Amino acid sequence: MSRRDLIDPESRVPLDALLEALPGGFNAIPDIVARRATVDQMLAAMEVPENPNVLKEDRTVPGPDGDPDVAVRVYRPRDASGPLAGVYFVHGGGMILGTIAGEDPVATMLCDALGAVVVSVEYRLAPENPHPAPVEDCYAGLLWMTKNVDELGIDPDRIALYGGSAGGGLVLGTALLARDRGGPALRFLMPIYPMIDDTNTTAASQEITDVGIWDRAGNIEAWAWYLGGKEADQYAAPARATDLSGLPPTYIDVGTVDMFRDEDIAFAQRLMQAGVPCELHVNPGSYHASETFAPDATLTKRIWATRIDALRRALA
Repeated sequence: MSRRDLIDPESRVPLDALLEALPGGFNAIPDIVARRATVDQMLAAMEVPENPNVLKEDRTVPGPDGDPDVAVRVYRPRDASGPLAGVYFVHGGGMILGTIAGEDPVATMLCDALGAVVVSVEYRLAPENPHPAPVEDCYAGLLWMTKNVDELGIDPDRIALYGGSAGGGLVLGTALLARDRGGPALRFLMPIYPMIDDTNTTAASQEITDVGIWDRAGNIEAWAWYLGGKEADQYAAPARATDLSGLPPTYIDVGTVDMFRDEDIAFAQRLMQAGVPCELHVNPGSYHASETFAPDATLTKRIWATRIDALRRALA
């Protein structure tokens, strides 16, 4: 049986359409610049109306010492009076793809649904900028956010980190940096189907080869580009961390047809064993980022309702 046969039928319809239009999926485009352009075009074609309840502002903030400045986009509920909860948002894309603009609809939705200030970070991408550039950019943006809570109208005691896929891995890497560097303090982490294990040795990483969205071959390629020939440390691949104690309460969700399934379940178990409160959801029939490709599916609505509820509870 193909693993594709295990996908939620409603969520599979747009995936099949994508693969008919682009056989082999995005990873069938070998040139990374052309691949990025194709992804950007697809996301731009998903027309999402502007939300009148959310104000947006693009800023440039100090990057890591000796490195370029970092772009961020700040989202604020219109007519909100603070201080508000803050969500630091890290986009996905396997460390090699993705932009603030591509995940603007999700960041906007979180701002509106939570009544929170959202700061989305545009970190450097591999292979041009391998580890540690992406995670250091994310940490630098977080430092700017927490140093400017008064200007941003954020309650410094109610800050969460949110990110999917590579963004989830960077959320965890950034949280490990914050723990090991003595701050900033964080209330909550929500790494969604995080990309955290460079070894590609789990059962799921060997099962998911023909789904068409972030299969084994694409993951191996992305990790090689991200690491740039160097050995992974815990900030690149958080699954390698030997000590998870001291991390904030964490929420993880992943699909049963996602190659990150086993590494994410194992990481959640290790968080619990380290005394970190962790909420884990494994969504039957969900493939990697299925809620992005099938936004109207019943499964997608359930996934988002559970995430929003967890964020509201954590940031109350």
